[in-house]
Amino acid sequence: MSRVCHFTGKRTVAGRSIARRGKAKRLGGVGRKVTGITKRKFKPNIQRVRAVIDGKVCRIKVSAKAIRMGLIEKPPKRNYKPAENVSD
Repeated sequence: MSRVCHFTGKRTVAGRSIARRGKAKRLGGVGRKVTGITKRKFKPNIQRVRAVIDGKVCRIKVSAKAIRMGLIEKPPKRNYKPAENVSD
């Protein structure tokens, strides 16, 4: 499965990381110089959760933001009962 949120559609996006050196002009330096630009990825915080979708409980991938926003309906907790002793 891909790293995509079921509700918000958040996915991995590409970007750059810029490395600089030097002292900023506003601090009395000669200015910041770019020493390198490398590609990087920004990945969303995706979690696998059990949720109720159309009345069925299924596992889906959702972003942490979707969980905080309350977009997920969690299934009810199960009450496990001890097995009854059957004596014949």
